[in-house]
Amino acid sequence: MNRTGPASAGFIRLYLLAFLFFFANSVLTVALPLRSADAGFGQGGIGLMMGAYMLTCMLLRPLAGQWIGRFGPLAVMRGLLAVHAITLLLYAVSGVEGYIWLRALQGAATAFFSMTMQAGIVERLEDKDRGQGLSLYTLSTMLPSLVGPLLAVELWERGGSYAFGGAMLLLALAAIAAGFSLPLPKASAQQQSYTLRGLLESFGEIGRSRPLGVSTFIMLLTSCIFGAIATFLPLYLISANSGSVGVYLATQGATVVVCRFVFRKKIPSDGRWSAALILGLLLASAIGTQMLAMPQNLGSLLYLSAIFNGLALAFLYPTLTTYLSFALPAKARYTLMGLFMSAYDLGFALGGFVFGWIAQTWSYPTVFTCCTILALLAFAVAAVNGKKMNVKEAKRREKFSERRL
Repeated sequence: MNRTGPASAGFIRLYLLAFLFFFANSVLTVALPLRSADAGFGQGGIGLMMGAYMLTCMLLRPLAGQWIGRFGPLAVMRGLLAVHAITLLLYAVSGVEGYIWLRALQGAATAFFSMTMQAGIVERLEDKDRGQGLSLYTLSTMLPSLVGPLLAVELWERGGSYAFGGAMLLLALAAIAAGFSLPLPKASAQQQSYTLRGLLESFGEIGRSRPLGVSTFIMLLTSCIFGAIATFLPLYLISANSGSVGVYLATQGATVVVCRFVFRKKIPSDGRWSAALILGLLLASAIGTQMLAMPQNLGSLLYLSAIFNGLALAFLYPTLTTYLSFALPAKARYTLMGLFMSAYDLGFALGGFVFGWIAQTWSYPTVFTCCTILALLAFAVAAVNGKKMNVKEAKRREKFSERRL
C-alpha cells in the first residue's frame, strides 16, 4: 500500500470507521453500569463486568496480530465488524445477567480493530506524519465521548429498554455499512504476525529495554485511572446527587477532542522522549482525580476536574505510542507495541475490577484518592528515568531484532 498523508481521503474514511465503531462503546460504557446497578448488581460485580471488556481485549491482541499477518487487514476488519454488529444486536435482546459475556465478546472485536488500524497507520505514513496520524486516529475514537454519554443518560432516564434496544440496532446497522469499501490493504506490508510465543518472549524485553519498560509501566498505571473514571464516575455522581454525568463526560470528551485536533501536529514524532510533556500530563491526571476525591468540593471543582483528566487522556496514549514506534526495533516493533497496548487494556480492566471492590468496601472518594496515588507514582517513575530515555541502544536492538518472535 502506497504511503499517503494523514489527512487524505482514505485516512478520513478510516477515521470515520473508528468513530462509528467506538460510538457504541461510549454509549455502553455509561449505560451498562446504570442498568446493572438498577438490577441490583454491586460495585464489585459491575467492575468485573466492565473489566471483562479490556481483559479480553488484552488477551486476544496476540491472536489479532497473527490473523492480520495471515489473512490481511481487510479480511480481518470485515470479520471483526460482523462480530461487533452481532454483539450489539445481542445487547438489544439480552438481560443484564448476560452483559459480562457480551462485554468479553465486544472486547475481542476491539482487540482486532485497534491492532488493524494502528498497524496500518504505522505502515502507511512517513515518519514525520506518524504522530499526527496516530493522534487523529485516537481523536476519532474519542469523538463519540462528546455525544455517546449524553445519549446513554437520555436512554436511561427517558427511553427505557425499547429505546436502548433500538439504539443498539441502529449502531449495529451503522457498523455493517461502515464495512463496505474500506481503504485497507489485502495483505500486511511486512507480513508479520504477533504470535503468542513471541508475546511471551517479549515480556523479558520490558526489563531489558528502558523505553518499553518505562512506557509500559506508565501506561498501565494511567489506564487503570482511566478505567476507574469510566466505570465509577457515573455511579459516583448519581449517588452524591452532584452535577451531571453527561455534562462531565462531554466536557472531558470535548477537552480530548479539541486538544488532539488543535495540537495534532505537536505530538512529538522524532523518536525523542518528551519529559516535560509527559510529566505535565501525569500531574494533570493527579490533580483531576484528587478533585474528585474531595466530596465537599465536588460541585465547584467537578467540571474543572473533567478538563484536567481530559488533558491526560488526550495526549498520554498517542505520545507514548508514537515514541515507541521509533524507539523499538523495527523487526520486533509490532510484537512489542502489542505488549504495550495490552498493558493499556490490562490497566483499564483493573481500573474497573480492583477499584470496584475498593468502592464496595470503602467509598468512591477512596477510589479516586487511589487514582491520585497511581498518577503520582507514574510521575515519579517518569521523572527518575527521563534523562535516560533518549539513550541509543543500537547494539541491543540489533541483537533483539534478529530473534525470532
